[in-house]
Amino acid sequence: MNDLAFLLTLTFKSSMAVLLAAQGEVLAERAGVINLGQEGMMLMGALTGFWVGFVTGSPVLAFAAAGAVGSLLACLHGFFAIRLGANQLLSGIALTILGTGLSNYLGRGLIGKIGLRVQETPIPLLSDIPFIGQVLFRQNAVVYLGILVTLASWYFLGRTRMGLTVRACGENPAAADAMGAPVAATRFAALGAGGFLSGMAGAYLSLVFTPGWKEGITAGQGWIAVAIVIFAGWRPVWAMAGALFFGLLSALQFFFQATGIHLVPLYVLRILPYVLTILTLSLATALGRRGHAPAGLGKPYFRENS
Repeated sequence: MNDLAFLLTLTFKSSMAVLLAAQGEVLAERAGVINLGQEGMMLMGALTGFWVGFVTGSPVLAFAAAGAVGSLLACLHGFFAIRLGANQLLSGIALTILGTGLSNYLGRGLIGKIGLRVQETPIPLLSDIPFIGQVLFRQNAVVYLGILVTLASWYFLGRTRMGLTVRACGENPAAADAMGAPVAATRFAALGAGGFLSGMAGAYLSLVFTPGWKEGITAGQGWIAVAIVIFAGWRPVWAMAGALFFGLLSALQFFFQATGIHLVPLYVLRILPYVLTILTLSLATALGRRGHAPAGLGKPYFRENS
């Protein structure tokens, strides 16, 4: 039972970066904008969060700054994709290239430095509950935030008027415009909010999961987040399930190392999360889950008289 609790605890810790990035992508894509710049935004968020934490020692400022950088990069993508009507896929890929190169260049002087490390925040009383308390209530504050973000996103998109506007801009922007909804502003807002979550996801990696800065610290998790959104059918709760699945596969390598179990070679465990994610995505696409995509996803919209 202790081993199972340890594995599940690692699962939540390993899934949070992907979860936050995936929730941000869900929000952007439900508004009709594909953002393949997740990897670049996460890398810049990781670098910014580590640097601000290193200088100020404040985790709040570090995560806020990382989120702001992610949001700024997302809005840059929005300028080309929404304002100019550029190809969203190419613009997103360019954003990833920009974020990767810029973070590598700016972060050279930070490699090897010891910065801020955000510790776990046990919840009083709840953390004393056997098994459940260890798994859920002795986590880092970002884990609690990730769960709250998932619930808030589910409620916002499915139960609020503003969420309905976001979904309308993704499904049928012309109809949403005819009803008075500001399509471009709504898409910018959703993209910016999603970028904020992606920047925080990067900061989670450099401040919590593997404290410190190194080039390529995201290790492709931005792309995994995009894949999880498709697997989830653009639904926040299913995105959390996909992120936890990825987290479980990632946690297995740490679990086997910590317990001394050598059933599977380490290099297989390291690539297993990515291989199974691709296979799961392929299966979901084959079963038609891709049909849940917003009808206006990836399509620029301009008023006929503009």
